[in-house]
Amino acid sequence: MNTLTPQRRQRLHRNVRIIVAITISYNIIEAVIALWAGTLASSTALIGFGLDSVIEVSSALAVAWQFTRKNPERWERATTRVIAIAFFALAAYVIVDTALSVATGFHVEHSPLGLGIAAASLMTMPALAWWEHRTGRELGSRSVIADAKQLILCVYLSGAVFIGLLANSLFGWAWADSIAALVVAFLAIREGREAWGGELESPFEVLEDLDNPGMSPTSH
Repeated sequence: MNTLTPQRRQRLHRNVRIIVAITISYNIIEAVIALWAGTLASSTALIGFGLDSVIEVSSALAVAWQFTRKNPERWERATTRVIAIAFFALAAYVIVDTALSVATGFHVEHSPLGLGIAAASLMTMPALAWWEHRTGRELGSRSVIADAKQLILCVYLSGAVFIGLLANSLFGWAWADSIAALVVAFLAIREGREAWGGELESPFEVLEDLDNPGMSPTSH
């Protein structure tokens, strides 16, 4: 059990506010670009990626609100549930939109802009997620860890969307976009279930064990 000094806890709270400010700023830009590029290319995966960015902004805002409260720990459960609902909403949208796209036979266009924003997220999100997860773990905050998992989901989605768009551009495999979109939905459902049940497994488990050999991944 970690015992934090008031000064250390205050510093970690400040780190959370900095992280969510960066997350909100970046994801607003990412959402606008991905939704615009996805609409132009008729790409369900890219639109789902843009909507995930919107949800990441909502999640970060929920955590930011929590850490403006006098006693942030009191709002842990409510904030985590909000994040879980956001995951489920994303999954529902992507599944429905993918089904409609397949049924109507939409053609997915080449999207250099979509490839660019997906690649940018692959390069920037892992470091931010790692910082937030370490902060949440030290605080023992499930909501901060859940928000960090939103960022990890963004990394997975970036990879899936990038591969889907690249396969369509290089080989004309329009169906790759639908596969990428379903990967988005599957991961969102999985992360939503974990957040709702409070089972927040660490995506950095191995690295954490190296950092803290005497601490289990789930200990606070």
